[in-house]
Amino acid sequence: MSLHTISEWPCAGRVTAHAVTLSSPSPVLFLTAKAPQGALVTHVSVADSDKQSNTEPSVSNVLQDVHISAQLMEDFLELAKENTDKDLETCGVLGAFLVLYLVHLRGFVIHLMPFFPPLCNQENGTFYVTTLIIPKQDSTSSSCQALNEEDVFAIQNERSLFPMGWIHTHPSQSCFMSSVDLHTHYSYQMMVPEAFAIVLAPTDSSRCATLMQQFCSLSYGIFQLTEPSGMSVLKECQETGFHPHKEPADGSPIYEHCSHVYTNSNLRFEIFDLR
Repeated sequence: MSLHTISEWPCAGRVTAHAVTLSSPSPVLFLTAKAPQGALVTHVSVADSDKQSNTEPSVSNVLQDVHISAQLMEDFLELAKENTDKDLETCGVLGAFLVLYLVHLRGFVIHLMPFFPPLCNQENGTFYVTTLIIPKQDSTSSSCQALNEEDVFAIQNERSLFPMGWIHTHPSQSCFMSSVDLHTHYSYQMMVPEAFAIVLAPTDSSRCATLMQQFCSLSYGIFQLTEPSGMSVLKECQETGFHPHKEPADGSPIYEHCSHVYTNSNLRFEIFDLR
């Protein structure tokens, strides 16, 4: 166990990158990003992207808070640039670990780090997205299919990570979740209720948002299926490919913007590019 405040952990520094050679499954690109000390934790929301997070988890929320580095999104977009220039989608898988907050002591939080997936029924914790895995994949202008998914599972299992969702680009489309995207995301949210989907749409100027203040400007969306309405629609749908979905019976949307996700510029992360 260790004693930290949320602004002090994980560590701080500068972005570095170096190649790591592995015999299996393939050579990978490994990046570790560290932000300057004192960096801010920003709540991602539609109405107010500059709202600041509390330094403690949101106990009253049904979903536990998730922190992700805004720099991870920008680095992913840079790694996807070759595909984007060819009007091809790129996808990646997000891995996170859970920090369980145990005791509050004079303004500090004692937490257990990391907290492993078999104990995922615990409450009052925060997920930290620390790993992005870009698998081998087949891509078109409107779809992206991951290949050799066992390579992704191996990295997640080795690091005891939760499958916290996925990230993909819409090179020439707007920022939304297609019917195929919704089915892809359904499996993630079934496993981990906090799981979310990030859509990066570099040509969609109507959805430009600023992350990490002056350092990063992206057109993006962070989405989840609504619970229980959207999840029920996807559970019952047996169609494949692009198709319309029926509206939920209660009139709610099938998916929505996440309210439990925060960008944390003090968060370290790794990127494994298996392509």
